[in-house]
Amino acid sequence: MSSRDAAPPKLPTHWTPEQALAVFECLHALREQLWSMYGSAAQQAWRDQLAPLLPLPEFDPDQPF
Repeated sequence: MSSRDAAPPKLPTHWTPEQALAVFECLHALREQLWSMYGSAAQQAWRDQLAPLLPLPEFDPDQPF
């Protein structure tokens, strides 16, 4: 299941601003670590989800725009 198909998670409404900030900071740190470890692979996976493999159009370098 892709993230596009999933319903957004329900968040608690009773957190204090400090608790919400702590969660935000934790997610930000996690995102940075994921990006440093899997950034290029994650980008490719995202591209694959957005545009399934289709044959590329023919390219003629002599053809004008």
